Amino acid sequence: MQTTRSVIADGAGGPEVLRIVERALPAPGPNDMVVRVHAAGINRPDVMQRQGNYAPPPGASDVLGLELAGTVEAVGTDVTRFAPGDRVLALVASGAYAERAVVHEDVAIAIPAGMSFIEAGAVPETYFTVWSNVFERAGLADGETLLVHGGTSGIGSTVIQVAKALGGRRVIATAGSDEKCAACLEMGADHAINYRTADFVEEGWRLTEGRGPDVILDMVGAPYFQKNLDLIALDGRISQIAFQYGSRANIDLAPLLFKRVTMTGSTLRARPVAMKARLARALEEHVMPLLAARRALPVIDSVFPFEKVADAHTRMDGGSHVGKIVLAMTAEADATAGGG
Repeated sequence: MQTTRSVIADGAGGPEVLRIVERALPAPGPNDMVVRVHAAGINRPDVMQRQGNYAPPPGASDVLGLELAGTVEAVGTDVTRFAPGDRVLALVASGAYAERAVVHEDVAIAIPAGMSFIEAGAVPETYFTVWSNVFERAGLADGETLLVHGGTSGIGSTVIQVAKALGGRRVIATAGSDEKCAACLEMGADHAINYRTADFVEEGWRLTEGRGPDVILDMVGAPYFQKNLDLIALDGRISQIAFQYGSRANIDLAPLLFKRVTMTGSTLRARPVAMKARLARALEEHVMPLLAARRALPVIDSVFPFEKVADAHTRMDGGSHVGKIVLAMTAEADATAGGG
């Protein structure tokens, strides 16, 4: 049985509970690949799992990590899309914080030439989430305005860049400091609101000349439910992807009716492979060409070596990061192929 060094949480708690241990590599199926992981993105769900608030879905291992980039080492008997030596990025239900991982071929995407493993490792979780929730479920269209909360988060930095790179979308971001607002503008946001010094509802109305944004992407939760409903435009869509500050609130739902609002929400981790595969094909069509052209690339806040995974989580917990925090498993994590 093949083993691999992997990161688990030894109990629930802070970054100090993270441990690097030897774990058996899951037995690959006929449509699976064994991938040598070079880089893995760190995401808020990883923190929640470490804290004991987000258990892996049934059948998934307790090894942390939802996104990875690496090199295919071996393929199952029915794999047709990739071969050993190929560079891939992938969204997984668990197991990305490891030297090797088992990946279903249908959820993997070829890494564009010129993109490093570190950049590629920061793509799957946020780009899959943004495409699914903003462009598919909420239907952000040409000529519309998006308001994204947490503009300097991994999700926020992704949606700002993708929305602007696709053209025709106006983006307003909220952030918790003037410095972070400046970072949002540098990423391409048309406007940024410091929610600590201004009422984002009043500012949102002003910036849209009283109309409100067509789409709001929110991960804050309860404190923003009413404000989002008050601000959203007629026939607007609110996409909820997390509840960082709670999922329960006493709110007035009247605007839902009067404004004909659509509220939608989803999670990706426990969804079936077929659904993730469909999203992977959508990214290949709409987003990967942008990344191949070095547009809408993930914003990399910091990179930590595998052995410093606790420090990487400490950085995430501190909340001062701008963009993605990435774990580098190998010295080759900075490497590119063809054109880099």
